[in-house]
Amino acid sequence: MLRLKGGSRPPWVGLGASVWVQIASGNSFTFPLYSRSLKLVLGFNQRQVTLLGVANDIGENFGLIPGIACNKFPPWLILLVGSLCSFFGYGLLWLSISETLHNLPYLLLWFALVIATNSSAWLTTSVLVTNMRNFPASRGAVAGILKGYGGLSAAVFTSIYSLVLDNSSSNFLLFLAIGIPVVCFSMMFLVRPCTPATGDDPAENYHFLFIQGSSVVLGVYLLVTTILANIRPFRVEVSYILVVVMILLLMAPLAVPIKMTLCPRNVSKSDSPEQQVGSSDSLNQDKDGNTQPLLASSSAGTLGSFYDQDDSSEASMLLAIGEGAVKQKKRKPKRGEDFKFTEAIIKADFWLLFLVFFVGVGTGVTVLNNLAQIGIAQGEEDTTTLLSIFSFCNFVGRLGGGVVSEHFVRTKTIPRTVWMTCTQIIMLIVYLLFAYAINGSLYPAVALLGVCYGVQVSVMLPTVSELFGLKHFGLLGSFMSLGNPIGAFLFSALLAGSIYDKEAAKQHGIGLLASGVSCVGPNCFQLTFFILAGVCAAGIILSIVLTLRIKPVYQMLYAGGSFRLPQTSSSSH
Repeated sequence: MLRLKGGSRPPWVGLGASVWVQIASGNSFTFPLYSRSLKLVLGFNQRQVTLLGVANDIGENFGLIPGIACNKFPPWLILLVGSLCSFFGYGLLWLSISETLHNLPYLLLWFALVIATNSSAWLTTSVLVTNMRNFPASRGAVAGILKGYGGLSAAVFTSIYSLVLDNSSSNFLLFLAIGIPVVCFSMMFLVRPCTPATGDDPAENYHFLFIQGSSVVLGVYLLVTTILANIRPFRVEVSYILVVVMILLLMAPLAVPIKMTLCPRNVSKSDSPEQQVGSSDSLNQDKDGNTQPLLASSSAGTLGSFYDQDDSSEASMLLAIGEGAVKQKKRKPKRGEDFKFTEAIIKADFWLLFLVFFVGVGTGVTVLNNLAQIGIAQGEEDTTTLLSIFSFCNFVGRLGGGVVSEHFVRTKTIPRTVWMTCTQIIMLIVYLLFAYAINGSLYPAVALLGVCYGVQVSVMLPTVSELFGLKHFGLLGSFMSLGNPIGAFLFSALLAGSIYDKEAAKQHGIGLLASGVSCVGPNCFQLTFFILAGVCAAGIILSIVLTLRIKPVYQMLYAGGSFRLPQTSSSSH
């Protein structure tokens, strides 16, 4: 293992610690575990519950402030803010649902849930931006791993909810209020910028494969234990043993830096630390004299040669500029280079990607927010099993989306958005399965939707960084994520919630504002799913258009089968 001057550490330590932060950041996926208790204990109707689901999604995806902050403040401070959001937000919800405080205003609880789940935005932004910059040559793999563990978090929390907390929503909210800050305080000083990995180390691929494999083992373990626990509850001692095994599996990614420490590889003279990390190609100095990873400030500096017609003419131009004969003009960045936020939002590709992502996650989160009610409508009372299946398949989609898109973009220069198109075709079919409520189709439909939802998330992130650069990736990626809460508001609150309440009122012969009543049968969500299928059809068309537009960019970026790492930060401005 290479030790860097100034006490720098390899990026694998931060990646291993980030896994735990990503598990904590998935707290927003647990809404189905306590949404029914909110409805029963506090007497809310379905539209009020779905509006709380919108609050859940707004908080999770409102990452503009964290996106801006990640370029100005260290990761540990971002994690601190996230932990405080979780403590105060979930703490207030616990006080309400445990009836410690009575008759809290609905609007106050709505904002409490926004604050609580906004912790997810702070935690995710911190670890994603830090690790994408630490591994700029392996963006798809890193995004897939981190978002994959984020997807697994629902299964982790579900296991704790059922095995340790005895299916108590009140105890679970207290656990979220305290447990998430504990994880953040434990890991915040391990997640930090390092000298970027160049991707040249042959062992790097094996390290990624090990982490990916260990996450798959964890996912299968969580799914099996959750299903078995629902079939036949475990004894208390067995439950705690299962949780300990889960914690050990979560620690598996830390084996990589431990192995690198105990078994350092031999470094030749031509591969010395000074040559690798002491040159101007690896580190850049800011105005205060601090060393920073150069790759954090530019994602395509070396790509300038693709745009120049002749190297000699470029040299002549630079010489003329230096002698004052030619006045240098600041050119606009081209796709693949670093864009400012104001430069990116005027590009058609930016809004096409936003709309495609909005369709994928906006319709998918509608099912997630109403998963308990969808299950009840089709005669399935066990929300924990449905959520575990969705969580595991969401994880498979996130991890697989990163791995598969990374493979094909390097070998065939196929744009990552191709996989968004494919999964939205599957989602259209899944929504029709939900609409007709065919016997035996509920669990397969939830599983397929989980995979497709995960692919949308893991593919969008590296695509943003490849089209618009890493320098402002935090802000650009956070803006894209707003497609989730906007979709939740339109499709879940305004559409699904209203249709559900009307059908429930019709079945029970009561007023529309009645609370605590359930709707049974396919009609509860049938119209909703038909509309979602139509929206997906429009998303498929937009995704095809986007893929055709950006194909030349990927042919340029991945010519020769590998991403061309930047050498200078000035060429893109």
